[in-house]
Amino acid sequence: MNLITGLGCRLFIFLALIELSIRSSPLCALGFRIPNQDAEATARGNAFVATANNPSALYYNPAGITLLEGQNAQLGAHVISVNSHFKAATGGTEADTDFEIQPVPQFYYVYSPMNYPLAFGLGIYAPIAAWRVNSTLSIAAGPTVNFSTAMLRRGIGIVPGDEFRFRGNGFAYGAKVGLLWQPHSKWSLGVSYFSPTTVNYRGNSTAKPIVSQKSGTSAELDFPQFIMGGISFRPTTNWNVEVGVDWTDWDTLDTVTFKGTAFGDVPFPLNWKSSYLAHFGVTRYLSNGYWVSAGYFFSQNSTSDRDFNPIVPDTDLHVASLGFGHKGESWNWALSGQVIAGPARQINNGNSADGSYQFFNQAVNFSIGYHF
Repeated sequence: MNLITGLGCRLFIFLALIELSIRSSPLCALGFRIPNQDAEATARGNAFVATANNPSALYYNPAGITLLEGQNAQLGAHVISVNSHFKAATGGTEADTDFEIQPVPQFYYVYSPMNYPLAFGLGIYAPIAAWRVNSTLSIAAGPTVNFSTAMLRRGIGIVPGDEFRFRGNGFAYGAKVGLLWQPHSKWSLGVSYFSPTTVNYRGNSTAKPIVSQKSGTSAELDFPQFIMGGISFRPTTNWNVEVGVDWTDWDTLDTVTFKGTAFGDVPFPLNWKSSYLAHFGVTRYLSNGYWVSAGYFFSQNSTSDRDFNPIVPDTDLHVASLGFGHKGESWNWALSGQVIAGPARQINNGNSADGSYQFFNQAVNFSIGYHF
């Protein structure tokens, strides 16, 4: 995530390998999470937990992979532009982030044997096994193995142009479970849970131009547990309407301490608070396999005014989305777009970070899938 580069602060956390970018985010009300893991779901405002009828169910609700048949593979990407504006409370200083396009790739594979109650999935994200208990109920569980690279740049303030930099890598292990219940042909209920993890980053830091030599540095970062739930209503076969809520336990993220720097242990207090997302989405299924969707979600900020930190300038966000796609016998594709904005956040804590923070971002998500 790119944050207030004009103030000398820049933080980027990138999760790769198995749980790719799920908790890494340029959206400044979602902490390190990216909830946009599929173009079809994104078009519905990510109200997809109780629908979960394509391979991205591995993220939204793994129990949903039992709705698929045979082998299904899906490749996609979430591409977002990061734009934020800062205006200082005094002095008239203004700053904007450098315009940058950030892609987040996605891949899912699901194998669901015919006439067999078990289904299996593997994504750039998590291996999953799902069990269709009966015709209306499915449950799923699987481990998560997370590899993450963290990069931090921040001004020090001793001499002009000085800067502290850190880069490190680390692994973490967790688990996730899901449930999908369809008590009626028109209704379904979905729940998905992700366990908390802790990444112990090990790498190097510098403090240029004061100290140019690299120092072996480590830092532990807690990634929170979160739970997603949704209810889907299908009044006819041509319509699907879903509402949902998503809660993230950001209270676990207090102070991140970088150990072994040229200045000793360097603390970065965050003191985040738990927050929620509220989702709404609707899909209209057209003839010949085509569909169109629209959605909205609200993301509550995760920091109080007192603990506001320009490293992660968090704020409430409103996200509107629109998308369309096609589902054929073998090939599926989807394309969606998002507009992400929020009210200006006014900070007045008696320091140099006081001022107005404004965000306006756009994102595109696309995917292509094959059934074989």
